[in-house]
Amino acid sequence: MNTRRIGTLEVSVVGVGCNSFGKRIDARDALSVVDAALDASINFFDTADVYARGQSEHLLGRALGNRRRGVVIATKFGKEFDPRHRGARPGYVRRACEHSLRRLGTDYIDLFQLHEPDPTVPIAETLGALQELVTVGKVRQIGCCNVTPPLLRDARAAARPALAHFASVQNEYNLLYRHAEEAVLPECERQGIAFIPYYPLARGLLTGKYRRGRPAPQGSHLTGGAAARELLTDQNLAIVEDLIRFAESRGRTILELSISWLLTMRSVASVIAGATTAEQVQQNAASASWRLTTAELDEIDRIVLQTH
Repeated sequence: MNTRRIGTLEVSVVGVGCNSFGKRIDARDALSVVDAALDASINFFDTADVYARGQSEHLLGRALGNRRRGVVIATKFGKEFDPRHRGARPGYVRRACEHSLRRLGTDYIDLFQLHEPDPTVPIAETLGALQELVTVGKVRQIGCCNVTPPLLRDARAAARPALAHFASVQNEYNLLYRHAEEAVLPECERQGIAFIPYYPLARGLLTGKYRRGRPAPQGSHLTGGAAARELLTDQNLAIVEDLIRFAESRGRTILELSISWLLTMRSVASVIAGATTAEQVQQNAASASWRLTTAELDEIDRIVLQTH
């Protein structure tokens, strides 16, 4: 497994998104996922305080146990945990960190991320609180999620000269949702910020389990609701069919294609694909081995950007 950097952190190019821990899988299955990840040389685990109301952090820490020192843990704060706990005010930043440390069963967080911007708090105040956590050794690097280039520029300006600066950005990005290319990815490149794409498999649409003219698998993410209506469109399903044909013509799968494509982007540090089974972890890890050529990338763009 190759590695890339997030600030001072060295992370595997495929990571594990832990939003299913405590929600779709229990402690036993979470342990199976973590074991499979470590066996595949994956060292990067991404969670958040709001995932399963803290249970994701708890199950991740429990599954890692005494193996914690060999991995990189990323978690997040800022979204509403309950009516009294949310946002990016300095006092809450410190409390959220303590709560996450306790649930994870660790004394430091490798990457502590602002889950969403808080327009009521100047970014310099949030960075000041994060700097305190870095200074005392409770946090190694800081990051942010769901942000725009203006916020990144404001944060960079506010961080000079003494405050910690964001080492990573985590926004939605995949073969079918490419808005990050318009401004966020270029800004990350300008500032030397690592990019972590979330929903790298478009909530499962890019795994090959959803096919045109077939019902969605029972119990899958996209069996109804707004996400299904948004993603399971005729246009998206037509693109998926073309991508499946493209991958299969090269003896590959659309899953391998989706992860390897993301890793062609210079700013992308790690693809944090979710997993509920050891087998899914193994498939995700193996997907990073495909080295796409320039001609293949051009063909992929032609498929994805065409109008059906």
